[in-house]
Amino acid sequence: MKRLRKIGIIVLVILGVTAVFAGISINNLSPSYKGQKTLSKLSKETNVYYDPYGIPHIYAANEEDAFRTLGYVHAQDRLWQMELLRRIGSGRLSEVFGGKMLDTDKFFLSLGIDEASKETVAVLDPNNPTVQLSQAYLDGINQFIAEGPTPIEFYLTGIDKVPFQLEDMFNTVGYMAFSFAMAHKTDPLLTNMKDKLGAAYLEDLELDVDPNTVWIRNHREAPKEALGNSITASVSKALGALSLPLFEGSNSWVIAPEKTKNGKVIFANDPHIGFSQPAVWYEAHISTPTFEKYGYYMAGIPYPLLGHDHNLAYGLTMFENDDIDFFYEETHPTEKEKYSTKDGWSSFEKVNKTIKIKDSTDYIFTYRKSVHGPIMNGIADQVKGERPIAMWWMYTQHKNEVMDALYGMSHATNKEEFQEALPKIHAPGLNIMYGDAEGNVAWWATAKLYKDANSARTKFILQDTSNLKAPERYLDFSENPKAINPPWKYVYSANNQPDSIAGMQYPGYYLPENRAKRIVNLLDAKNDWSKEDVKGMINDVVSAVNPSIVGHLEAYIIKNDLSDAQISVLHRLRDWKGENNLDNIEPTVYHRWIYFFLKNTFADELGEEMFNQFLATHLLKRTIAPMAAKKESIWWDNIETKEVVETKAQMVTLAFLQAYASLEKDLDPDSEGWTWDKVHTLEHPHPIGQVATLRSLFNVGPFPVAGTREVINNLAFNYDGDGRYNVTAGPSTRRVIDFSDIENSMGILPTGQSGNPFSEHYDDQAEMYVKGEFRKMLLNEREIKDTSKSLLTFKPTEE
Repeated sequence: MKRLRKIGIIVLVILGVTAVFAGISINNLSPSYKGQKTLSKLSKETNVYYDPYGIPHIYAANEEDAFRTLGYVHAQDRLWQMELLRRIGSGRLSEVFGGKMLDTDKFFLSLGIDEASKETVAVLDPNNPTVQLSQAYLDGINQFIAEGPTPIEFYLTGIDKVPFQLEDMFNTVGYMAFSFAMAHKTDPLLTNMKDKLGAAYLEDLELDVDPNTVWIRNHREAPKEALGNSITASVSKALGALSLPLFEGSNSWVIAPEKTKNGKVIFANDPHIGFSQPAVWYEAHISTPTFEKYGYYMAGIPYPLLGHDHNLAYGLTMFENDDIDFFYEETHPTEKEKYSTKDGWSSFEKVNKTIKIKDSTDYIFTYRKSVHGPIMNGIADQVKGERPIAMWWMYTQHKNEVMDALYGMSHATNKEEFQEALPKIHAPGLNIMYGDAEGNVAWWATAKLYKDANSARTKFILQDTSNLKAPERYLDFSENPKAINPPWKYVYSANNQPDSIAGMQYPGYYLPENRAKRIVNLLDAKNDWSKEDVKGMINDVVSAVNPSIVGHLEAYIIKNDLSDAQISVLHRLRDWKGENNLDNIEPTVYHRWIYFFLKNTFADELGEEMFNQFLATHLLKRTIAPMAAKKESIWWDNIETKEVVETKAQMVTLAFLQAYASLEKDLDPDSEGWTWDKVHTLEHPHPIGQVATLRSLFNVGPFPVAGTREVINNLAFNYDGDGRYNVTAGPSTRRVIDFSDIENSMGILPTGQSGNPFSEHYDDQAEMYVKGEFRKMLLNEREIKDTSKSLLTFKPTEE
């Protein structure tokens, strides 16, 4: 870090020597949005029109030309992001950032993402259209690497540009799949809690599904003629410090024609992902004589995960199903390198890996594998004890056809073709949302689900009573949760619990009902939705649950312990309708109160380390409302006060007094100064922005921002006791697509289209985003050409 800081200062000095030299440097490092270039293997001239926000609209003679061009323009705006994402799953971050990333590299290498990628690529059919277009995209990236300007981050970190291969695409997908999973944060923690405290302490936690909360309803499509019109705190901390996107949650709803003002489908989606700079999505519009798509692309992936055209739109949220299990392995009494299997004693497989470390010698390490997967002892901090614990992960255990699924989704022309692609998504689990110009609305939960003796109770480390390489059976895709053209005339997902159509519940780490309840309440109450209404809804900052939590807690407050000023604040909370606007004081008080309520309830039993791990789980979010409503709980007693058994009233009152005192100290003696804008801020961090002298060049923000945890405008933050709610994750885009006016559909990115800090499009949407504003997603060719700020033409290389 010291060396990086010195390099950064030197670079800034050099750039600032003279305005002339600075201008030359910036021009040389900036993306090219106009002019002419040659592109190898291009069959015909291709034109790229850049709209006012730097989004490329690619007009090509055929798909291969379009994808080759996409690779080039994507790389010139996002090559640094592509570089980092391909390195995570393959355990190569230490090459860039040094020994501080060694544990993270060891962890990801032990997951086997790189090995799975190699196996997948080895059997790919080069004549498969998915592979051909992927290779064209990579050709475009690699030509930019060979000929284009080197992004400044490569100079600052001292790494070389290296061509991309198909394996890199699958390594990025593997990282994406892992970042969706919550079992790595939850299962070992719950086992440690049970071992330390006993089973009685787990009874008050929301481990099982709650039938009284809002579930996503399933619906099988009627016949056509009947239809009307973690694994560890250290890994998470390391990735968070690098500002790499971690997939968190998401909202989506699709409204059928019967509930819209103009009689056409309206589609809304805002995937929740960790904020970073650049933001995760790259927008691009491709048009050829046979194919058109306006898509949202991950760095290094040629097919959009979100997209739309004149005929259909699709998006996603996280399913949150459980696709990771942990197993205790029984070792041989005398030969510790052997473990018990169904077929007798087997030897652990040993895997040797070498990690290159910047400015240091290579690090060689060995990890063990059982039939279930890698042994996590010594690799994952949450895995305690000597007994070997193996991690089984759906993603690495099965054939990887995710890229074929993305190709099929992006090339589908109707609902039936779109659905055909979905069974190829085995992991990560996704809720795929769909709407089209024909009036169809649909939701499918996509994942390879299984039924097994353990599958109803997978939130603990399991004994090896069944071999998950051969469960009782894998469910057919028809048994996955879904709703297609339901009679209630909309579909939605907010990462909440889905109902079952397979005679079993699907184990998972679902989010609480908060967002789902608000979405359902709003959608049910109205039958004339317009695009403007949906734009307002996607920015909604009202909690449907937090006021009821306040009500449950307020009922136990010992009023005699409060001053008049404290009672006045309590009354404001009691009258609160759940708004989280910048000028509200209620959310500031609420979250400070909840933090102390949680700390006083759990920290004495768990200890600091386990309590902080608990705060990072979805389980904690699911626990808040039920714990607030409980009259009795084993957790209320503070075990550190031996002579006293505390009551809920004492616990709640103490937490409120602590919250009030801390707000007086941190913000203002007068509660009118405790407004939400003082504590809830959003800054988009870049890895290089960790260097103080470079922060203003690379980071975007900070901005005061409305919203909060688990409202529709879900701007999440961690509870860490400092009383400042620095937003870590939220809507990675907001999209509203109205099929009655498809060419005026709206979207927004959190910062800007480009990841190059010298581009005018690095942060030109940031202020619009925090204000809840939108811009057009242009589809009309004439309008695109008329409003284009610049034209970049690619010509075939002369033979």
